[in-house]
Order: sequence, then C-alpha cells, then structure tokens
Amino acid sequence: MCSFQNPFASTIYISLCRLHIIFIIMFFTIIRSKHYVLVGLVCLAIASAICCSSVGSSNNIMCLETERHALLQFKQGLVDESNALASWENKKDCCKWRGIACNNQTGHVTRLDFSFGYFNYTEVPLRGEISLSLLELRYLNYLDLSYNDFGGMIIPKFIGSLSQLKELKLAGANFSGHVPPQLGNLSNLHTLDLYGNEVVSSENLEWLSHLSSLRYLNMSYLDLSKVVNWPLSLSKLTLLTELQLSQCNLPDVNLRSLSFINSSTSLQLLDLSHNHLNSSIFYWIANVSSNFVHIDLFSNQLEGGIPKGFQNLCSLESLILYHNQLSENIEHSVKTLSCAENTLETLDLGFNQFWGSWPDLKRFSKLRVLYLDSNQVNGSLPESVGQLSSLETLFLSGNSLSGVITEAHFLNLSRLQSLAISNNHFSINLSSDWNPPFQLTTLYMSSCKVGPTFLKRILTQTNLTTLYLSNAGLSGSLPIQVWDLFSGLDYLDLSMNQIHGKLPNLSSTSLLSLNLSSNLFSGALPSFSPMLQSLYLSNNRFSGPLSSLCATQAPNLEYLDISKNLLSGELPNCWMQFQELQVLDLGKNKLSGKIPSSLGNLQGIGVLRLHDNNFSGELPSLENCTRLFMVDLGNNNLSGKIPTWIGQSLTYLLTLRLRSNEFNGIIPFSLCSLAGIHVLDLSHNNISGGLPHCFNNITALADDTGADGFIVELVWKGIEIEFRENLHRLRSIDISSNYLIGEIPPSIASMTELISLNLSRNKLTGKLPEDFGNMKMLESLDLSRNRISGKIPTSFASLNFLSVLDLSHNNLSGRIPLGTQLQGFNASQYMGNLGLCGPPLTQSCPGEGTVQDDGIARGTEIDNKEQVSDGLNLGIFISAVLGFVTGFWMVCGSLLLKTSRRYAYFRFLDNAKDWIYVKTKAKVRRTLQR
Repeated sequence: MCSFQNPFASTIYISLCRLHIIFIIMFFTIIRSKHYVLVGLVCLAIASAICCSSVGSSNNIMCLETERHALLQFKQGLVDESNALASWENKKDCCKWRGIACNNQTGHVTRLDFSFGYFNYTEVPLRGEISLSLLELRYLNYLDLSYNDFGGMIIPKFIGSLSQLKELKLAGANFSGHVPPQLGNLSNLHTLDLYGNEVVSSENLEWLSHLSSLRYLNMSYLDLSKVVNWPLSLSKLTLLTELQLSQCNLPDVNLRSLSFINSSTSLQLLDLSHNHLNSSIFYWIANVSSNFVHIDLFSNQLEGGIPKGFQNLCSLESLILYHNQLSENIEHSVKTLSCAENTLETLDLGFNQFWGSWPDLKRFSKLRVLYLDSNQVNGSLPESVGQLSSLETLFLSGNSLSGVITEAHFLNLSRLQSLAISNNHFSINLSSDWNPPFQLTTLYMSSCKVGPTFLKRILTQTNLTTLYLSNAGLSGSLPIQVWDLFSGLDYLDLSMNQIHGKLPNLSSTSLLSLNLSSNLFSGALPSFSPMLQSLYLSNNRFSGPLSSLCATQAPNLEYLDISKNLLSGELPNCWMQFQELQVLDLGKNKLSGKIPSSLGNLQGIGVLRLHDNNFSGELPSLENCTRLFMVDLGNNNLSGKIPTWIGQSLTYLLTLRLRSNEFNGIIPFSLCSLAGIHVLDLSHNNISGGLPHCFNNITALADDTGADGFIVELVWKGIEIEFRENLHRLRSIDISSNYLIGEIPPSIASMTELISLNLSRNKLTGKLPEDFGNMKMLESLDLSRNRISGKIPTSFASLNFLSVLDLSHNNLSGRIPLGTQLQGFNASQYMGNLGLCGPPLTQSCPGEGTVQDDGIARGTEIDNKEQVSDGLNLGIFISAVLGFVTGFWMVCGSLLLKTSRRYAYFRFLDNAKDWIYVKTKAKVRRTLQR
C-alpha cells in the first residue's frame, strides 16, 4: 500500500489508476472471446483491488506540516485542565486529533470542533486565548468553540478573515465586548451562532446584511438594546430560514414604517421571546414570510389579538404567545389560525387575557400541545376535547371554566401525558370501573372537587412524576398502595385537604418536593428522601422532636417549612449538612432550649423564622449568613443585647423581627446600616437608651422599592396579622413597650415611605419634630404613653392617609392642628394630655373660640359681650388720658405763666403740709397715752 505525503501526487495516481481500469474494460469489450473475457475479468479485479487499495491509502493522507504547527500554536494558548486534547501529543497526524477533521484528498484542515465539553460534564471547559495562528488554516469551513470559557475576552476580529468559513459557532463561551463587524466579511457563512454570551453587545447590525448566504442566525442573550435598525438589517438576509433573538432586550421600534420589499421569504423559525416588543411585530411577521413553521413571542408586550395576517400562515406548526397582554375572544383567535388546522401542533396562549367560551378545536387534528392557562376563558369544557386524539399536553389552569368532568372528556386522549386543570370550578365525576386510556406523567388538579376517594383512581397512573391535588377535597387516611405510588414521584402537593394519619418512612422515595401543609397529619416526623429539595409540612399536628431530621441526608434541601405544628424539644445541631438551605421556618411550635450555633454555617440561607417558640439564651452568631433578608425570632425568651453584627453583616435584611423577647441594652447604631430594611420590630423587650439619630441612612424607608414572596407577621393597626401580598409597599417600625428615653430624633422625618410607626409605652421626652408631616405615607402612628411635651406640629395636618392615631397619655399641650384626619379620630386618642385642647378633645381652648365643622372660629354670646365690653373700656381709657393731659396743662400752665399764682399755690402746699404734720403728731401722742 502506497502512502503519499504530497496530496497532489496522490490525486494524480488515483486518476491514472481509474483510467487504467477503463482501458481494460474497453479492450476486452472489443475482443469477445470467452477465454479473453475470463482473463479480462481477472485483470479487472486485480486492477480494481490495486486502485481501491491506493484510494484507501489516500484516505490516510496526513495533514500539512504548516497547519499542524498552527494547531499546536493554538493549543499553547489554551488551558486544558481535563487533558481533553491529549491526542494532540500522542498522534503525529493532526487529522486524527480530537476535534479536527481534514479533507481526505488534500489533507487540509477543514473543521475545528471544540464543543465537546457541552456534552461531557466530567470535562472542564477549555480556557485561555484564541491564537492568531488559526489564520494558517485557510481551508477551514467549520469553527465551533462553543461552551468553553474564554474569560470575557472580546471575539477576535481576525475570525472575519477566515474567508472559507461556512459555520461559526461561539455559543456560551463567555465572550464579552462588541461583536466585531469584521464578521460581515464571511460571505460564505450560512450558520452563525453567538448564543448565550450575555455580556456581548452590538450597537449596529449593518454588518449582518453582508452575509448574503446566511441561513441560521442565533444571537439570543446578547445585548442588542441599542440596535434600532435591527429589523432592517435582518430583512436583507434573503436566504435566512432560522432566526433566534431571544432575551436580547431589543428596542421597541415602529415596524409598520419599514419596507420589506427585499425581505426573506424563506424564514421558517422565528424566536423573539423575552423582549419588550409591542404588537407591531405582528405586522413585520406577516410581511416577512408566509412559510413560518415556528413562531415564539413568549413574554413580550403584545396587546390586542392575533392579527388577520396570520390567516396566511398555512405551514405553521408551533405558535407561542405565552405571557403577553393579548385580549381577544378566544374563538376569534382560533379562527384566525384556521389555515394551519392541518399543520398546527403547538398552540401556547397561556398567561394572557383571552376571554369567551371554549373554542372549536376539532379541526386541529395534529394538535399535540395546548396551553390556555391563566386567561379568562369561561363556560364549560365540551366533551369534544376528548376527540383531539393527538393531544399530549393540555394546560387549562387558572381560568373560569366550570362544570363536571367525566370520562367522555378523555375518550380518545390515549397520548395524553400532561394535564393541568387547577384553579377552575370543575367537579370530577368518573365511573368506578373506568380505565383511563392514557398514562400521565404530570397531573395538576388543585382546587378541583375530585372527591375523597380520588387517590385510589390515581393508582392506575404508574408513570406519574408530578401530582398536584391541593385544596381538592381529599380526606381520610392514605392507603399504603398510594404511598408506594408516590415513591416514584418527583413533585407531590396534597396541601389544604383533610388527610390524616402518620407519615411512613420516605427515605426510599425519589421525591424532590413534598407539600403536605394544612392537613391533619400527626405523629413523629419520618426520614425523608435524600434527593429532597423542598419540604412543606406547616399547619399540621406533627409532634415530638426534630431529631429525625438529622437522619435525612438531603444535601440539596433548599426549603424547609414545618411551622404551626406541635414539635417540641431542643433544636438539633446538625444544620451543617444542609448547606443549600435557603428558607427555614419552624415558627409556632413548642421548641425550646438554645438556638444551635450550627445555624451560623448556613451561608446561603435567606429566610430564618423561629418565632413563637420557647427558645432562650443569647442569639448565636449569624454573621456568616450574609444572604439573610428575613429574620423572625419574635415571641421567644431570648436575652442579651441586640448583636452589632446584625447591622454590620446582614446588609440585605428586609425584615428584622425580635419582638416579645428579653433583649436589653441600647439599640446598636449599626442597625442604621440596614439600608434596605422594610420591617423593624423590636417591641416588648427591655431595650433602653435613646433612639438612634441615623434613621436617614435607612434609604428603603425613603423610597418605594421592595419585594414580595414571603409571609411577614406584623402588629398592624393594633392587630397581629400575616402579610402575604403587597409586601413591597410595607414599611414599618415598632419599638413599643421598651424603656427608651430622650427625644424623637428629627431624622425620623426623612423616612417618607414609612407606613406604620409605633413608639408607644416608652419614656420618650421632648418635643415632636416639626417636620413630622413629611412622612405623608403614614397610615398608623402610635406615640401613646410617653412623656412627650410641647405642641403637636402643624405639619401633622398633612398626614392624609392616617387611619390609626394614638397620642394619648403624654404631656402635649396647645391646640390640636386643624385637619380633616386629625379631627376625625376619637377623643380617646388624645386624652391624658392635660394641656391639649381643641376638637375632637374639647370644643375650644382657653381664651379661644370654638371651631365648627367649617374650621372657622366663632365666639359664644358671652364672648361677644366681652368683646363689646373690651371696646367700651378702650374708649374710656382714651378719654381719661385726654382729660388728664388737658387738666394738667390748664393748672400747671397757669402756674408757669403767673408768678403771683405760683407763690400762692406753693404757700398753700406749705400750710397743708404743716397741718397734716400737727394732726399726725397729736394722733400718735393720744395713741401712746392709752
């Protein structure tokens, strides 16, 4: 067998060999002797074998040395931790290296495929840099570097010089920066995949219009928010058949103003999901192509209904409009798609606002997947749905459908695998001898009236992996056969029923999620599945210790809720084995002892609720639990000082609830570092000292940002209630029933989004801040039973949302400010302030008029008489002064002007003085003689 280093020599040899065979065939065709024919056949066989051997040897042509050297240079720039490229060292011929393919005639490297890490999870993705040496591979037509880790490097510009490239795949390879426009030089490119490089962006897609051969384009998850010309650039790709731009933050442009004269008419697959596009995208779709097979507009901002332009989409197999704002009669929408009744397989209209009764779908004979969940479809479900024999998935949850579901609804649904009819108004009425024609894998029937014995019917569904029967009217105990069926489930939800009995050992199950909350289960907790990720057992009658929990080796456990039970004893110290735990709720049990220190090792925990138990001692350090955003330890017997690390380390806290414990000492100033706090409840403790003067640092109480998703128990307007919704609006501070002293700091007025403030039953003194009225969102304010003095600031009249107010039993004085809200409260909310006056406490203040409903002061009859008397007295006073002045000058003026009168006047005064003196002396002598 010959071997050729020179590919050209190999090609010449093969050509001559084939020509030799042709000459042999021609020669023996002319000579028709049987003897010669036999000899000819033998020669032909020998020649063919030789040539085939030569051809076989040509398949082993080694790669060119220059290209081999270029590949080795490329490898030097890579970090290969898994030694995935070991064959590059063991084999001399680079055409046999892993990820390399060559032309079997020329030996040129034509293919680089390094995406093997995506399919092999045991190998670490390649890292490093992409060497310029790839330019030596001038015949390279396929380059795939997907799903490696290039550490945020920019996509190399030189890739645009690999002119023979037909397929370029750089998906999920951790590139960053801008897409180099040099890629527009790849005129032979028909596949471009940049999917999943989330920090790669582009401000202009004009370079795309030069890729005239492009058929497949995937730029999903790239940032294209600044590409306003994206529809125009894409419309120039006349051969494009598949376009994926999911989650690209595409700008919302008016597509009706664009021209589509030269647009591609071959586009078949379109994915524009998770953007912010409006309904004008429908216009673009209708004008771009009529050959669509798949359209995905999941999670945009589409309104209205399915446009008439979709009537021409006769090849449509899949239409996904899930999670938009479409609002139309569902029957009209289905009629718009009538042209695709012989092709449509997937119709997803879930999470919109479609309304009306059930549409006629009988003609859609190939329909496999139907999502109409979370809409406003009403009426009954017709039995004709049972004629959709191709149906595999049917989701109708979250509508207003009603009526009775019988076996006729499932008559021909032999392929059905997933059924969801939760949260409607269905009643299930199935014959006792009915045998379902299907084998379900998922079943959602929450809030349906399935009847108490429905679980026995589930026994026929041996392929089930997901079962949701919450609030389904189930009762009684569960037979062991049902638990055997459950052992193969991944997700089980039987919450909000009346099921009783004890739980069996569940350690041999494969359950990932188990929700048995709000039932009547009792007894001790068993061991659970080692695969468990979430466990909800709240509001039952489980009792005994939690020690069995330590026997559950579930390293992936994330959610654990056993609140509202009868659990007792101390909390076990085995929490280090649950390193993935995010939510721990053991509230409202009878647990006691100290809180174990191992809880401080749960670095990923976000919610910790141990409220309403009998825990005692000091709080262990949780400073390593830096992801905590809710801590509820209220209603226990915890003592010691409030740790400073709460404010220093738990900076993500939204809720801190330590009420009804025995904490003492001052409020640490570090709590002001909790900039995002929404609920701060330190009430009913032994806290002393003053209020911190740094409340202005709590920025969450000065803006309206927030988050929902969890339960918060709060004393709201005097009543302890659970908040489950609108938590993003909740802003509350409660430090009542402590021993706080000093003034209320002026910085408290900066918390303009605060809704509830309770500082009652302390020893606060001083005056109320003048800017108190800046907290305009206040709905509940309780400052009662303190020693606050001074006047109520006039800014209180600006608290227009105030519905609960208590200022009683302080030392407030002066008039209650005029305001619709303040005068609308009961007088008892102001009582116990001896100097306070005005409505509603009193009708008037001392020395002031009463205030009627119109807010204008009016005097009484006595007041009016006093006002008249005051006017008369003023006139008399003025007259007396004038009379005195006149008389004084008449007498004194004459004495100044007439000397004789002045002498006579002073002589009279001397005589009068002497007479008074003599008379006084005589009176004194007579008095002494007695």
